[in-house]
Amino acid sequence: MPMPPYVARLRAAVGSELLLLPSASVLPVDPADRLLLVRHRGHTDGWGLVGGAVEPGESPAEAAVREAREEIGVEVRLCRLLDVLGGPDFEVTYPHGDRAAYVTAVYQAEIVDGTPLPDGDELDDVGWFDRAELGTLTLSRFAGAVLRAVGWYPDSAGRSER
Repeated sequence: MPMPPYVARLRAAVGSELLLLPSASVLPVDPADRLLLVRHRGHTDGWGLVGGAVEPGESPAEAAVREAREEIGVEVRLCRLLDVLGGPDFEVTYPHGDRAAYVTAVYQAEIVDGTPLPDGDELDDVGWFDRAELGTLTLSRFAGAVLRAVGWYPDSAGRSER
C-alpha cells in the first residue's frame, strides 16, 4: 500500500506540504550478522530500509511487523527497539513531491518465516549486506541517518559502532 488512507486524507487537505508522521523502521539481521536493505521503486537515492507510517490505532511495533509483511513478504520477530529518531535527517521528499518528516521507531528484527522478496509495488530490490559492505553502498539520506544513529554504519576504518 503506497499511501495509508489516513495520510491520503491529510494530503487531500494540505497537498504536498511537510507532514510530521510517526513511523517504524525495520532492520532485519540474519544469523551471519548481515542487514537487509531495500530499493524503493521510483527513488534514485540508493538503498533504503523496510518500514513506513504508523497507522491510527496501531503501535509502532505493530507497524514494523506489518510493513515487513507488506514490503518483503516475511514474518519478523522484533528483537529490540534500537532508538527513536527524528529531525531534519529524517525528512523525505517523495518523487511526486510530497514531503514528510518522520519520527521513527527503529527495530532490529529477525525473519522467522518466508524469504524476503520485493513486493513489486513499493520495492524493486532487496539485498543482504555485511557491515563492511555498508560503507561502499549508496544509501538514501534517511537510511544513512538511521544506520549512523544506531551504530550500523561503519567508520572510515570499516568498523561499526554496534
